[in-house]
Amino acid sequence: MVVAWRLWWLTYQACEDDNVPCTVALLEYEGQSLYGTHSSLTLPEHPPLRQAVLWIAPLGGFLGRTGDSEPGVKVLWRGFQRLTDIADDWQLFHPQPPAYVHALVGNG
Repeated sequence: MVVAWRLWWLTYQACEDDNVPCTVALLEYEGQSLYGTHSSLTLPEHPPLRQAVLWIAPLGGFLGRTGDSEPGVKVLWRGFQRLTDIADDWQLFHPQPPAYVHALVGNG
């Protein structure tokens, strides 16, 4: 039920406000992997949530034709399942050192 609510909120929020960053709905590595599949550039500081939803929807089968409405919850659910696989692979190929390493390097 929590997942269903999250997806419903995501579809609603993406349609309502263009200024919301995708970090409110995606973890950092999920956003990086999603952005990396669509661009070779680094992730912007505040990538828009609407753009993230429009990139997740085709992963779930959304065609995005001219007459199509906004992506729905079912399509986003399937897209998030694919994004999870992509994000897991992203973490394998782009490992981040643990937080304590950043603290040691910053202080030393």
